[in-house]
Amino acid sequence: MKKLYFFIPFFFLCAFIATAQDNQSVLTFDEIMSGEDYIGKSPSKPFWAKDSKTIYFYWNKDNKAYASLYKVDIKSKKYTLVTPEEEKQLPSARGNWNKDQSKKVYIKDNNLYVYDFKKGVQKQITNTLERKSNVKFQDDHSKISFKQGNNIFIWDESTGITHQVTNIVNGSTPREHSSTPQKEFLEEQQKELFEIVRLREERKNEKSAHQELVTNKSKEKIYLNSQYVADIVVSNDANYVVYSLGTRAGNYATEMPVWVEGTGYVKMQNARPKVGSPEDTFKSFVYNVQKDTVYAIDLSKLSGINDTPKYFENYPERDSSLLNQKRKVVMHPPHFSPNKNYAVADVRAYDNKDRWLIQINLEDGSFTEIDRQHDDAWVGGPGISGWNFWIEPIGWINENTMWYQSEKTSFSHLYTYNVETKATKAITSGDFEIHKTEVSKDKKFFYLTSNKENSSEVHFYKVSINGGEMVKITQAVGHHTATLSPDEKFFADIYSYSNKPEELYIQANKPGAEWVKVTKSTTEAFDQYEWRVPEVVTFKAEDGQDVHARLYKPSPEKDQHKAVLFVHGAGYLQNVHNWWSVYYREYMFHNMLVDNGYTVLDIDYRASSGYGRDWRTGIYRHMGGKDLSDHVDGAKFLIKEHGINKDRIGIYGGSYGGFITLMAMFNEGETFKAGAAIRSVTDWAHYNHPYTSNILNTPALDPDAFKKSSPIYFAEGLKGDLLILHGMVDDNVQFQDVVRLSQRLIELKKENWNMAIYPIEPHGFRETTSWIDEYKRIFNLFQEKL
Repeated sequence: MKKLYFFIPFFFLCAFIATAQDNQSVLTFDEIMSGEDYIGKSPSKPFWAKDSKTIYFYWNKDNKAYASLYKVDIKSKKYTLVTPEEEKQLPSARGNWNKDQSKKVYIKDNNLYVYDFKKGVQKQITNTLERKSNVKFQDDHSKISFKQGNNIFIWDESTGITHQVTNIVNGSTPREHSSTPQKEFLEEQQKELFEIVRLREERKNEKSAHQELVTNKSKEKIYLNSQYVADIVVSNDANYVVYSLGTRAGNYATEMPVWVEGTGYVKMQNARPKVGSPEDTFKSFVYNVQKDTVYAIDLSKLSGINDTPKYFENYPERDSSLLNQKRKVVMHPPHFSPNKNYAVADVRAYDNKDRWLIQINLEDGSFTEIDRQHDDAWVGGPGISGWNFWIEPIGWINENTMWYQSEKTSFSHLYTYNVETKATKAITSGDFEIHKTEVSKDKKFFYLTSNKENSSEVHFYKVSINGGEMVKITQAVGHHTATLSPDEKFFADIYSYSNKPEELYIQANKPGAEWVKVTKSTTEAFDQYEWRVPEVVTFKAEDGQDVHARLYKPSPEKDQHKAVLFVHGAGYLQNVHNWWSVYYREYMFHNMLVDNGYTVLDIDYRASSGYGRDWRTGIYRHMGGKDLSDHVDGAKFLIKEHGINKDRIGIYGGSYGGFITLMAMFNEGETFKAGAAIRSVTDWAHYNHPYTSNILNTPALDPDAFKKSSPIYFAEGLKGDLLILHGMVDDNVQFQDVVRLSQRLIELKKENWNMAIYPIEPHGFRETTSWIDEYKRIFNLFQEKL
């Protein structure tokens, strides 16, 4: 086969148009690869008016350059377009309520506003250019706090005065003047011998004393000393401020060339660092406002902070000085309880093998541990965060009871903790996951989003604040994202099904209530095709585990007994479900493949989300292990159960899916005869730190994990026909990945591979022409080789 080298942007142009044989409509690449221009744009971001009578939502109904704001009346269920004038006067969907929810404070156009719902009046508090954040009402609800620059400020509604709570400034702490016996002798001698020296010092002291009497004392300066404010929050009573200061590790960014740019020159652009690069470090403090005093929070006392990671056991020859070292940690901003101002914070280890929940003593910066979650692989799961710097929610039910999520039972579930009694209680349990948690206004219930029904459905539930039966409120099979009305009598529901994109529905907040569709987003062209509902199936993996997959089958008369396996990206993502896929282009492409006689299998392999901790961490220290063997077992399932010819199986996917495709083509050539690897990681030592270090640790500390997980080390095993596709301005999986792999294949004298490169495309392609070209090539590969 003729080989085209990596620097050639395109090989043959395929003019093929796939048709739906004997079907009413015809699918073309121009249509399905134009994405939402062909499908239609779905509504998003619903929010309620304070009176619970109107829902607002964004919708690009007419395929403009932007989404417009619409509103729907809860009684008529009819929507209308919101005028720009009305939109300007609306309170922000985000913000913070006062106690009786009569007022809401929010940031709009970079300034603070308060909306009085009793008067229907919006009041602007600030009119400055500096960025503001962290706005909220204080406990007495007549004061509003916010962050501006590096400091906390409070605006007093009764006086209209804004005062500064902290005084964090750039620069270094001034050095104290050192004194020596020699210096002291000379100073005393001057005062003893000269009256003018004595007189000047007396007048200076007298002036300073007077100035102190007539001047308000300013806050002591807190000098940054070359650090930066990472986060800063104020307690609800405004008596304490908790903040963290970061020290920069340095600039370890990579550089990426932008090839096609308006100037005609190649532009160099900074991109993310590589895994193992040094990270910024942080220290946390409590500032006592009344005492004008700072206390350090000493996190070195956390339990297990000196524990050596278990994977070190694989390197017995390692220098013993690396064992039992104090691990680096980072503390997220604390959450303050109402009234009593208990402060609870989430602390994460840099290696992400531990998560601690701590209660901070605001009087002195000491703390007590509430919970420690340890995982020899990495801490993660819904409501927990898969990386140590991502913040997931912790909330308060009342002044002494908080809620949080944990994978301590191998599935992410909801727990409560009483800071006074020290009692922890599991609210939910079972082989399912809680995705989202919300506390009812009356504090008697939790509203939950969960896949309790089965892994392929996500519903809206209600459960007592003390636990018990989870009551399912939504009914239709698919995915529900509910937004409750302020009075909690109704909810807006963004719903989708396997072959139906997201639409807006309204339902009363009770099981079995009428469920009314508000929007219709799909285009006439999209509606003309009879889109398949893929069957959700399971098959056995080599280790006995059940693997979930979506199966697309042609009719018996069209079946050509050939198959394509699709590998979803991200690793930790779910694509086997009964709702509209984020891979909607691929979904439409799979319909096209089935029209042409292919069977398609889309697998939630090891590492996919939705199946609990053990599935999530099934690839720890070996990407391309169980996740790859799951696809081999999927191919065996198709051969045994669906009559697929073992010599006519291909595989493709993007990002993580491209990585698995490469590993399949290099290691399982007897199973997969052709593969298309899109935007693929070829060497994990060159990917980013947050994602990679969770799974493989770092190249310096765990080189074995990187070598057995990186396709570039297995390129010699290529047997079938490989197509590599990559954007040249991909700042996520950088173009360098496939350039290095190309050189490796050249040196190995491999000829059964081709490459298509896309000069203006990042990780997620933006231009329809690129999508069209890419998928024509993939289709043509399978048509020729299978």
